[in-house]
Amino acid sequence: MIPWLDPDELWFPHPSRALEEPPGLLAAGGDLSPERLLKAYSMGIFPWYEDQQPILWWSPNPRAVLFPAEFRLRRSLRKILRNKPFTVSFDKNFAGVIRACAQPRSYSEETWITNEMAGAYQALHEAGHAHSLEVWHEDSLVGGLYGVALGKVFFGESMFSTQRDASKIALCALARHLENSGFELLDCQMHSAHLEFMGSRTIPREDFLKLLECHTGGSPKGEKWHEMDKDLGYLADWQPGNGGNPKLQ
Repeated sequence: MIPWLDPDELWFPHPSRALEEPPGLLAAGGDLSPERLLKAYSMGIFPWYEDQQPILWWSPNPRAVLFPAEFRLRRSLRKILRNKPFTVSFDKNFAGVIRACAQPRSYSEETWITNEMAGAYQALHEAGHAHSLEVWHEDSLVGGLYGVALGKVFFGESMFSTQRDASKIALCALARHLENSGFELLDCQMHSAHLEFMGSRTIPREDFLKLLECHTGGSPKGEKWHEMDKDLGYLADWQPGNGGNPKLQ
């Protein structure tokens, strides 16, 4: 059994109480107010549910993460960045990105980004906590992602692409922005082969929570989200950090 959250009480059970089956399910109910969402992220918890379901809250173990300095900018991607006629921007069209992310995928007609969910993250965006990255081909939005920034951690929520390589470009631009702005961690939530190929790895939930304790307070240095319409040359020349195994403090 999992606890049912009262919308009038702002609390969550500790993530260690999450179920093993389905993996990471922690609680149900509550609401999607900005206050509850920010509290959830600070505890390593996120909402994920479909229409006709109650709000479901998750904290999977292990957790997929990407340390910005460990991003794998491979030679093939550098070639793409030098040759693709795309530009990138931040926070230029948050609503457009979340609408695109909510579209059914080739493998499923369902979407977890309900109208209620989209409205909740739009409110977080307007409050300065949620951000988007856009990939453009001329005037067309062809890729992008969005997520929540809390302290020196960026919690990735969803990404999309309608042209080949646009999602790789989006993740590369995000990782470069996070490293240059002093972020310590990109939360990818769940493992995927695509993310692992680009540098993500899984860590125990306990270690992930320790990282949140260290890095969700304060603000990163030089954080700037309103960068508009930059061509891809600046990404092709980026040299990510040496990587390694960041120490848990």
